[in-house]
Amino acid sequence: MKIIVTGGAGFIGSHFIRKLLQDSTSYSVVAIDSLTYAGNRRNLEDLLELPNFSFLHRDICDPNLPNEIFFDADSIVNFAAESHVDRSINSSSEFVNSNIVGTHNLLKKSYEAGISKFLQVSTDEVYGSISSGSWDEESKLLPNSPYAASKASADLLVRSFNKTYGLHTNITRCSNNFGTHQYPEKLIPVIINNLLSGKSIPIYGDGLNKRDWLHVQDHCDAIELVLLQGSPGEIYNIGGGTEITNLELTKRIVAAMGMSEDRISFVEDRKGHDFRYSVAFKKIQNELGYAPSRKLNDSLEGIIDWYRENQDWWK
Repeated sequence: MKIIVTGGAGFIGSHFIRKLLQDSTSYSVVAIDSLTYAGNRRNLEDLLELPNFSFLHRDICDPNLPNEIFFDADSIVNFAAESHVDRSINSSSEFVNSNIVGTHNLLKKSYEAGISKFLQVSTDEVYGSISSGSWDEESKLLPNSPYAASKASADLLVRSFNKTYGLHTNITRCSNNFGTHQYPEKLIPVIINNLLSGKSIPIYGDGLNKRDWLHVQDHCDAIELVLLQGSPGEIYNIGGGTEITNLELTKRIVAAMGMSEDRISFVEDRKGHDFRYSVAFKKIQNELGYAPSRKLNDSLEGIIDWYRENQDWWK
């Protein structure tokens, strides 16, 4: 099975590629990545010698992506996206281009090439904010940031290609991921790197915003299940089952690193900061047998060690 993985040099995409190549020699994987600031060729470097893996430095927004890339592929898994909410608030145009125009370009290429499956990796942020309970896959899309709006728009395009053209599509919507190799602009690597470099840890508002945390490898397990077994046109939420406030998460990391909570600095809250995300993931549990197995507390030490040993990874 030939699988094209876009955004393959990024945090989640590179973990997914590694999982595929470890799981089966029957997979042939082509990674496509434009290598913007958050995509790092080093995430894939040790795989480049494998006969069933190749890497293409290309932009998914390019309408002149060679058609031959797609014609003998079985599936596309689209991780490629601008994903940092703060950046989308300051400059939304890049998010519209990458997340909407880029996804549309891939959908057109997929349909024209007769690709069997198109899997769109999305986010729980498309649902907006929820004060209690959890969103299921039928919940309304109420995005509050330009990032979330661009991902919701892409999801609707994916749905339209299933309904209009009969393309086998799936959409996955995950909660916050944690793990190694994540670009240091997201919360966990920011906390770790700031502590390692002697800086304070900026926490928006009062730090009581809540997130559900999902280990990147559990996420990749779920995506592979959807790729292999997902029903055409279906959406699957993927959760981790660990919901805590940003402040509590920060305190756990500070304690794990033997540092003082005096390093925590409360800063002005972000514009449109969603208070709480929570996805119900019974559908993927019941239909595909998914269950998260990696706990946040059990993983923190290994993640901290990786960042300590790889402080120059993005230099």
